[in-house]
Amino acid sequence: MPNKIISAEAAARLVSDGDTITTSGFVGIGVPEALLKALETRFLDSGTPRDLTLIFAAGQGDGKERGLNRLGHKGLLRRVIGGHWGLIPKVAALAVAGDIEGWNLPQGVISHLFRDIAAGKPGTLTHVGLETFVDPRLQGGRVNDISTEEVVRLMDVGGEKVLFYPTRPIQVALLRGSTADPAGNVTMEREALTIDNLAQAMAVKNSGGVVIVQVERIAARGALSPRDVEIPGALVDAVVVASPEDHMQTYATPYNHAFAGEFRVEGDGAGDMPLTARKIIARRAAFELPVGGIVNLGIGMPEGVAAVASEEKLLDHLTLTAEPGVIGGQPASGLDFGAAINTDAIVAQNQQFDLYDGGGLDLAILGMAEVGADGAVNVSRFGPRLAGAGGFINISQNAQAVVFAGTFTSVGLDVGVEDGVLDIRSEGKVAKFLQQVEQVTFSGARAARLGKPVLYVTERCVFSLTPNGVELIEVAPGMDIERDILGHMGFRPILRDPVEMDARIFRPEPMELRVDLLHLDLADRIALDGAARVLFINFGKLSLRSLREVEMIRRRVEEVCGPLGHRVDVIANYDGARIDPEVEDAYGAMVNALEDRFYGRVTRYSGSAFMRMKLGDVFERGRGAHIFESAEEARSFLGNRTQG
Repeated sequence: MPNKIISAEAAARLVSDGDTITTSGFVGIGVPEALLKALETRFLDSGTPRDLTLIFAAGQGDGKERGLNRLGHKGLLRRVIGGHWGLIPKVAALAVAGDIEGWNLPQGVISHLFRDIAAGKPGTLTHVGLETFVDPRLQGGRVNDISTEEVVRLMDVGGEKVLFYPTRPIQVALLRGSTADPAGNVTMEREALTIDNLAQAMAVKNSGGVVIVQVERIAARGALSPRDVEIPGALVDAVVVASPEDHMQTYATPYNHAFAGEFRVEGDGAGDMPLTARKIIARRAAFELPVGGIVNLGIGMPEGVAAVASEEKLLDHLTLTAEPGVIGGQPASGLDFGAAINTDAIVAQNQQFDLYDGGGLDLAILGMAEVGADGAVNVSRFGPRLAGAGGFINISQNAQAVVFAGTFTSVGLDVGVEDGVLDIRSEGKVAKFLQQVEQVTFSGARAARLGKPVLYVTERCVFSLTPNGVELIEVAPGMDIERDILGHMGFRPILRDPVEMDARIFRPEPMELRVDLLHLDLADRIALDGAARVLFINFGKLSLRSLREVEMIRRRVEEVCGPLGHRVDVIANYDGARIDPEVEDAYGAMVNALEDRFYGRVTRYSGSAFMRMKLGDVFERGRGAHIFESAEEARSFLGNRTQG
């Protein structure tokens, strides 16, 4: 069998003018740095290869010189189809200036395209991207005016609008693994991710192209276990051994055993976050975490939610994921983003997006740069700055619920907390809540039409998406609505009954959020005054989001009332409570059944007119649902009825 080990310089000579190439990597993980350096050097020395087409899914770079930034030279590239551009400013600058053709497509779609190219399919058919800037009815994913090719088409399939992304042959793959043998079999045991390496290798091999893999070490022929081989030698044409500086595990970490999943560790040792705007936002977002659910945390501001979940001892009750293939554990941040410690599994990126696109995420917590009056979010394009969508479109469009997290304004914002009160020391210069966003990365109109629960969490307030637009629902202590919120918005949100954000968010001590989310306090929330024959139900600030929680409440009421042998009157507090639309019917049916079995007269109260209206809809009005504004009115009603 031939020896496939060659030098990086020889590998670079395998790329020809006009080739379509693809590269592996996610931020700084799995990037074939030595191969990219060799390709750059060859071009700068000889002016060739020229006019390459580059196709990549995830962003691969450090925002400076490394990764795909090495290809950011006029003449080297002719066109680029990529998922995330923010970490490759040199390439993005060429696209924005019109020096190359450029398209920004959803990361997950490109990831799936590799599989479909390998399988010889005509293209990828999906709903991902509808009503965003990728939709041909808007911009078709084009970065500039010279990009005229139609890389995505709108189609009608069975009466449903879908998007079709055509496949195309790829001539060269620049990939990365850990260990190879001379026959080209490649393992990835020291990598933090496996990403799309196998699918890319198959796509290029079945296109008649060349597959080149960078590794850090060579094993003897036949020494590798077939169970460990991620890229079979039959798919590999050349192997390059990289120097350690060009084969770091991430751009921030030379090697971490925990990222490779060699063993579990106690924690990341980072300690508790200081009480900054970042932590305030992360804490409020953490209130939405679904116990037992699958969650995606985006890059940037949402990364803090993992740290808060760790502080609050919630990680064992969640499955955190990241789009390149991490399932379980605690995701890393910064230039380590994409890696994680204590993972349950690391799967291929395209398989992760199968899970995401099919609705497998219970919650996504993502960043936001601009929010429009219709709830649209832009994270991808800001004038000459091209960030790109990455996996944002796949994730936000398909998660069961979404929380967008970010500061209320940006550039120069400085906030502090004194005695549990938020203080705006210096207001940000750039407003983020605008009448209309520059580019639609998330369609608020589509989400509202489909009934998706969406929140927009900032350090000073929280908004909710409604069928009629964005509604202000919570305000931080110390904030004046007109001065601190409405005065810095490009539109006026719906205003009904905004409540104060939970005071614990603005205190330095742990919030004991675990008690809330696990409902460990149901025994205190549902208690009987035996002498008065009154059942007190305190759902103040309770978020009811799942059928499991509905069942827990039913069981607690049965536990209290079942042995009594007589009916009880009920006073229920719904101040600050939230009942998600998905469980309203089940909750109402459950309460009605309990009334039939155990209750006499029932009074409910909430200071929110909207909640009172909602309760009236949830419960059968024919039963005489008595819903008051205060506890005093509720108690008074029971007292008057008793006297009568």
